[in-house]
Amino acid sequence: MFLPIEPNGKSFDFVLVTGDAYVDHPSFGLAVISRLIEAAGFSVALLCQPQTDADYKKFGRPNIAFMVSSGVIDSMVNNYTAAKRPRSGDVYSEGGAGGKRPDRALTVYCKKLKQLYADCYIVAGGIEASLRRFAHYDYWKDEVMPSIIIDSQADLIIYGMGERPLNEILTLVGRGIPINGIKDVRGTLYASAFDALSAKLKQRIQSGEAVFCPTLDEVRADKIKYVRAFNLQIKNNRPYSDKIIIQKHGGVYVVQNPPAYPLTRAELDAVYELPYERTYHPVYKSGVPAIEEVKYSITSVRGCFGGCNYCALSYHQGAIVQKRSKESIIREAESFVSQPDFKGYINDVGGPTANFRNPPCKKQEAGAGPCDNKSCLGYKACDNLKPDHGEYLDILKSLRKIEGIKKVFVRSGIRYDYLMSDRNDEFFNELIKHHVSGQLKVAPEHCSSGVLKLMNKPDFRLYEEFRAKFYSKCKRFGKEQYLVPYFISSHPGSTLKDAIELAVYLKSINSMPEQVQDFYPTPSTKSTTMFYTGINPDTMEEVYVARDPEDKKMQRALLQYRKKENYETVKKALTIAGRTDLIGEGKECLIRG
Repeated sequence: MFLPIEPNGKSFDFVLVTGDAYVDHPSFGLAVISRLIEAAGFSVALLCQPQTDADYKKFGRPNIAFMVSSGVIDSMVNNYTAAKRPRSGDVYSEGGAGGKRPDRALTVYCKKLKQLYADCYIVAGGIEASLRRFAHYDYWKDEVMPSIIIDSQADLIIYGMGERPLNEILTLVGRGIPINGIKDVRGTLYASAFDALSAKLKQRIQSGEAVFCPTLDEVRADKIKYVRAFNLQIKNNRPYSDKIIIQKHGGVYVVQNPPAYPLTRAELDAVYELPYERTYHPVYKSGVPAIEEVKYSITSVRGCFGGCNYCALSYHQGAIVQKRSKESIIREAESFVSQPDFKGYINDVGGPTANFRNPPCKKQEAGAGPCDNKSCLGYKACDNLKPDHGEYLDILKSLRKIEGIKKVFVRSGIRYDYLMSDRNDEFFNELIKHHVSGQLKVAPEHCSSGVLKLMNKPDFRLYEEFRAKFYSKCKRFGKEQYLVPYFISSHPGSTLKDAIELAVYLKSINSMPEQVQDFYPTPSTKSTTMFYTGINPDTMEEVYVARDPEDKKMQRALLQYRKKENYETVKKALTIAGRTDLIGEGKECLIRG
């Protein structure tokens, strides 16, 4: 049964405010949060995409708190392209219509609630809150903005994956503790005047358990200090760090409690086995397009130890991979078979990285967290990496045997470097034979060694080895299947010369990507820190950054050199770079003269 989305005359313990239309499926964070609240015995109502004061007043003041999120996706990323052009649609809204989610949605929602209900308590969460929890560079304003808890006037932020902090808060509230007195839950952040800080926290400051990072004013004035603040925050983003991080914003202190511990297998199973309806709320007569790809997909893991510098996954979901049990995954798949619109195809079994399942090394197997000073994967894989696809393959094989299931696909990201590290080819063979739906998406991202190092992605030679092996296996098994490689243009470190190098490679294999992602500086990634400061946080060395819109346009156009509309831009780029040898009728030429 769906949770209330329309008034029914009663007051609710919690009112959840979101920038999405409501989809009751575990791929949507708000569905998970609302079902957890319900399971804890509290009443909850859903205020989706409010526009007017009347919308905000629909359920009145909640008994305990408003809980606010911008939705599944950051509102600025949702509303604008990397070129800062407005997007026309929104797959998380009814019928895919755009315009229902304001820019900086979380801040807009919180401020309006405080205006209408001056003394209400607001807990903010989700990706928009999590990635903006400290002072951060904002690409759209091109300035350093304060922590979102300052801008939004929220009372508490749950950062990262919110189940464990939320359950702890609900337990304390259930014991009669007022929610406004709950300040020391792991995975939460709050703002306070110094005099109002608890005696316990002040003791931890004295003992060094709570540390200060450079202030808002300092990171605005000094890019070196911005990098140092970022490095301190990233270092203490691991669950087994017990450091409290404090950042001064004028006369207010933003206090981040240590990260929440990962969920156990049983806890993660329980999250995904809550009574979801697995579809959009019936109030949406035109449907919600975002459900289409995930309705019959299965999340088997969360977290990622891949370490890509441009990705916020490890900052939000964490670098420790958490997995569901095989039994839970099988039960979910079996439930599909009885659904009238299920055609026998499971679209995906995976997570941020589908072929991660077990700890990457013996150290993490023993219960330790990720290392402070190196990546499991990256430009060079750690010598202690222990690749293992056995358990994941066993799950895929078991899913294939369920009566009523025709095909089980793997569409979420496969880390080809992790796959190539595995000397046992059984998973690779089974992937080719059974789990590719015509195309396999992978992310080499670039071919330049210098750029790949700054992305923390493997050397391009490894991708070429993987590519050759993929097509060799496809031929061996009689499969006409293709790789769809993703590339990023104008990532920090990428010059026009690097973009041309990639275009020449693409021409050499007679390929041109249908999609190219121009680097998008989203908050709290290492690559965004490079983009803003021009400094590599790992080495403190200067990095070239393509900030000029024309430079970015040329790098993007080079990757799609065949498009007629890109001809003049590609010609200009080649001329500027002194590569007119690539203009003409020759076999290696990118464009004709």
